[in-house]
Amino acid sequence: MKNIEFDKVPSPSYVVDERLLKKNLETLNYVQEKTGAKILLALKGFSMHSVFPLVSKYLTGVTSSSLFEARLGFEKMGKEVHSYAPAYMDSEFDELMLYTDHIVFNSFAQWDRFKDKVKNADKKIDVGIRINPEYSEIETELYNPCAPYSRFGVTLDNFDADRLDEIDGLHFHTMCEQNSDTLKRTLKVVDEKFGEHIKKVKWLNLGGGHHITRPDYDIETLIECILYLKDKYDVEVYLEPGEAIALNTGYLVSTVLDVMKNGMDLAILDTSATCHMPDVLEMPYRPNIIGAGMPGEYEYTYRLGGMTCLSGDVIGDYSFKEPLKPGDKIVFCDMAHYTMVKNHMFNGVNLPSIVSYNDEEGIKVVRQFKFEDYSNRLS
Repeated sequence: MKNIEFDKVPSPSYVVDERLLKKNLETLNYVQEKTGAKILLALKGFSMHSVFPLVSKYLTGVTSSSLFEARLGFEKMGKEVHSYAPAYMDSEFDELMLYTDHIVFNSFAQWDRFKDKVKNADKKIDVGIRINPEYSEIETELYNPCAPYSRFGVTLDNFDADRLDEIDGLHFHTMCEQNSDTLKRTLKVVDEKFGEHIKKVKWLNLGGGHHITRPDYDIETLIECILYLKDKYDVEVYLEPGEAIALNTGYLVSTVLDVMKNGMDLAILDTSATCHMPDVLEMPYRPNIIGAGMPGEYEYTYRLGGMTCLSGDVIGDYSFKEPLKPGDKIVFCDMAHYTMVKNHMFNGVNLPSIVSYNDEEGIKVVRQFKFEDYSNRLS
């Protein structure tokens, strides 16, 4: 596989390698073919719609968390659109129905609020209820949808089984960057708590967090879980990963602006953790850099930080074989998912350009941002 010439892309920029994206999509399609399950792209994780023509060749559609995501999926993907939000806004719901095929409600009260609109819509819209099995193996509380007092989904104690004749499907989401053994244990709990209710619906959505395209992911156990559900309950099964679609397909190319000392060597980049890769601070985690190592692994160790005025805008400590100097390129790995969808312009810092690469077209600069992108967000 030909290497991307990162020196030839704007800095900073997100670069998505369509060859790696296609490889992930082929893996996901393998699961669809083996099980008959339908896999959706969760737009909250990856919304780079310039590659949707490629994604649409493999996946069933998209799942959205807002009116704008639903519209984006409808207009740019043109396949199935599913929607879920903890609560829907009256002012947006009529338009939302124009774009979506499945609407999952967070409570029976939300369903009651909007059911007349859904029933009188010009098209058939499937209706789901999100359930909360009160079981999760997620260690980072910020991302745990089943934490105590969670606002997500209906617990068994609050589930109104008498309403199931109005409902087409059930949805749960309990995972984050996890393997299929976690799903298998989760399904045991869901089975025990909600099994009698699953029998009464036509589909079950297993949510996201399935790290299907990770090298060590056990795909055969996932297939086993899906087939078990289809056989036991005679339901259609959906999965809606976001991260698995774009996992390990993208980079963030940046440039060293300055180097200095304050107890250790420091380097300031033209990219920012808080603006351009916020999960580095929120998760938190330490992204890999091509050619760099852990602190002390190579001769020259630096703390890398962004150019914003936030003191904690620090990406991490890395070592290099040669001393850094202004103009050097730094390439961060796995920067396609939860970057473009979460970035922002704090301090008026510009957004990285969006770039794609494939063997036929080479480097393609899809979008570069300007002052108007910043000023138009404000008033």
